[in-house]
Amino acid sequence: MNDKNAVLEKIIKAFPFLKDAGKEVIEQMLRHSLITDIPKGKVIFFEGDECKQLALILSGVVRIYKPAESGREITLYRLGTGESCVLTASCIFAQDSFPAVAITDEDVVAALVPSNIFRDWINHYEIWRNYIFSLLSKRLSEVIATLEEVAFRRMDIRIAEFLLNTDKNEIIMTHQDIAMELGTSREVVSRILKHFEYEHLITLKRNHIAIDNVDSLKKKMEQNKF
Repeated sequence: MNDKNAVLEKIIKAFPFLKDAGKEVIEQMLRHSLITDIPKGKVIFFEGDECKQLALILSGVVRIYKPAESGREITLYRLGTGESCVLTASCIFAQDSFPAVAITDEDVVAALVPSNIFRDWINHYEIWRNYIFSLLSKRLSEVIATLEEVAFRRMDIRIAEFLLNTDKNEIIMTHQDIAMELGTSREVVSRILKHFEYEHLITLKRNHIAIDNVDSLKKKMEQNKF
């Protein structure tokens, strides 16, 4: 995208707080950001990578997850339009390596900002400091909630909630996909889903889950959490 007006329009649409940021902030954004298309399934950062740039998401979804040596994964959070990764920001400030994996869940368009430039922005512009602090607060709450779920909530309740939160009666997803989302093993997910099917709550097909009894699944989800 070479048209500066088109670039600016796309950035402000995703990050509306920049609309009133002032001429200097906007000029800095246009001068130093590179608009990039990133295809679905592309790893942006591997665990241990150097954080050379910060991605500001203009469209699409990025998943941040933590892998274990056993091969299991747990999703920490997802990034959507108007968001960026606080782990990347922290990595840039501390000049440390990335502690997780970032991969695109959908085709993504992002504005990439070099790490040294972003450090300067944080030092000089309150609007960027406020943005990062607000992201930090949001992500910290999400990660704490995830840790609480993994540590304390029964897996059958978590799976019931996951199925209902898709807001679909038919879900195209593998048992392994669900396991990666919830930080457990495929075998555990398969066993619980089979039990749900035995209770006539769902019907299982290959890579496909049909919800047959929403009310009963909600009752299971609302059981004691601890």
